[in-house]
Amino acid sequence: MVGRDVEKMVAVGIVWGATNALMRRGAIIWDEALKSTPQPNMPHLKKWLKLLLIWQYTLPFLINLSASATFFAILSDAPISLAVPVTNATTFAATALFGMILGEETHVGRALFGGRRKLPL
Repeated sequence: MVGRDVEKMVAVGIVWGATNALMRRGAIIWDEALKSTPQPNMPHLKKWLKLLLIWQYTLPFLINLSASATFFAILSDAPISLAVPVTNATTFAATALFGMILGEETHVGRALFGGRRKLPL
């Protein structure tokens, strides 16, 4: 039974990764729309409503939420110590991959293999 759960975890991670990249693109469209019509005193609620009206953000967001519901259903049968690392690792890699497919500048080695910069002392 765990094997089928792992398949579901990977599928959720792929959906989350794909929708993360797509939501980022929708958020950029929203940001450009806000900049093109400057209204310095626009209430935050109105800004969020404007975001929800951008289908390039809203559609991936709804798909992402449905994957979240699936993840919680998986947690009812699978151990959290397995579900979280598998799903998070898959999400991380899928976000990088779909970002590259969408033309985002990505540091492939760091994104896929967890590399990091050295911090100055």
